[in-house]
Amino acid sequence: MSSVFLLSLGCDKNLTDSEKLLHELEASGLTLTDDPAEADHAVVNTCCFTEEAKKESIEGIMELSRIKEGGRLKTLIVAGCMAERYIDTLAEMMPEADRVVPLSSFFDIPEMITGCPDGRTSGQADGQRQHLSRVITTGGVYEYLKIADGCNRNCTYCAIPLIRGPYRSYPEEQLLAEARGLAIRGVKELILVAQETSLYGIDLYREKRLTGLIRKLCGIDGIEHIRLLYVYPESVDDELIDVIGSEEKVLKYLDLPVQHGSDRILKLMGRHTDRASIHRVIDRLRSAVPGIALRTSLITGFPGETEEDHEILMDFVRTERFDRLGVFIYSREEGTKAYSMPGQVHWKTKERRRKALMELQQGIAFEKARSLTGQEMRVMVDGFLPEENVYACRSYRDAPDVDGLVFLKADREIMSGTLVSCRITGSAGYDLVAEEI
Repeated sequence: MSSVFLLSLGCDKNLTDSEKLLHELEASGLTLTDDPAEADHAVVNTCCFTEEAKKESIEGIMELSRIKEGGRLKTLIVAGCMAERYIDTLAEMMPEADRVVPLSSFFDIPEMITGCPDGRTSGQADGQRQHLSRVITTGGVYEYLKIADGCNRNCTYCAIPLIRGPYRSYPEEQLLAEARGLAIRGVKELILVAQETSLYGIDLYREKRLTGLIRKLCGIDGIEHIRLLYVYPESVDDELIDVIGSEEKVLKYLDLPVQHGSDRILKLMGRHTDRASIHRVIDRLRSAVPGIALRTSLITGFPGETEEDHEILMDFVRTERFDRLGVFIYSREEGTKAYSMPGQVHWKTKERRRKALMELQQGIAFEKARSLTGQEMRVMVDGFLPEENVYACRSYRDAPDVDGLVFLKADREIMSGTLVSCRITGSAGYDLVAEEI
């Protein structure tokens, strides 16, 4: 029986596609392996959102090609975003790939490997198929629920619309069925993702239906937590604030990708907001939902960004005091409006500004962590660390992989996925230390 290794790179939205593809591969009679040296076929689900992502994808392909040269690996398939974006040139640039598969044929990969069609229409877009089952790779406590694909925003720095196309919401009944299936398999936390979750339904139902979807997801037995990522600040309305504040299962956490704090740069970026509007949204959220944890992402070194713009952004970070914050260096992507903008910033300047922002945010985050000492909160157990004899947990403030952890001391054996009441006894950088109560 042929075996397949899949390397999934990039964002959590890519991961959901990879997990569904793994299910399709297995359903086609193929054996899955996490060791590429033991595989007959390898698939790379690539990312090309930034220059660093492209490098990681190329390195992954080249590493598998080296394994292919001297092992049992016979077929190397390159798929995903980089395959879509460079479909006309990638095969020539990387002859190591036996096949370059665009996004429209992503779920045809099992047929490509086995040569056996399964009755579906070849080339049908992902959003037109109902892929409800997946192979869970996150450990099973949490899972990402991708509610839409594509984007209509056309920010001047972003290639996503060129790669993924226009915004496409997935049907509500499909998402609810998928969520029920995950709950049956023991998933406790659903993390809603899309390029912009707050616009869910606008294309399919001609109105925003995110809050309605959330309330229905809250009614699924077994789902304990629902976390929201990628909500644009200009799309935050009273209805969304109400569902965060009133629904017990909805975590008091929101990811607001604001990108910058200088109005001049926000305008150049093609963002549909300004600093004052962002501040009002943050103020409304914190007033209506006390204790809410806010995460954001910023871009430094955008074309035309001056030292004054950088200082404005630093002041913005000091003023808003986000609980969680990530900083990306501007990546010059061909095909975007920003690619040809004047005033491209030197990479050393970008890195200096990124470092300054992260050092500033580190101080804010460490101070916030220390201030939680003595508080009681509920945390979800992700796993056990035998070396430290503690449980690795996440509070409502912690999204997987990007935020901190709560290291819990307990005198009993606790299963992953269990919600535990604890008291915070201290902090260690971004992380918290706690004991069960």
